[in-house]
Amino acid sequence: MAAMKPRTGDGPMEVAKEGRVIVMRVPLEGGGRLVVALNSEEAADLGAQLAHVAATAGPTLRPI
Repeated sequence: MAAMKPRTGDGPMEVAKEGRVIVMRVPLEGGGRLVVALNSEEAADLGAQLAHVAATAGPTLRPI
């Protein structure tokens, strides 16, 4: 029987290039991770969208 490890969202966000895709792993508050695979075009669009929101949101954003 495999050892059971607790699934926590602790830890940093990770982004890595794996083959042809960019894989982003985001820790979740309830435990576990959200894993998203993006191509270069999608990653660039996501970055632009996040930069726009961060620039216009002001002090309402808080670090996770």
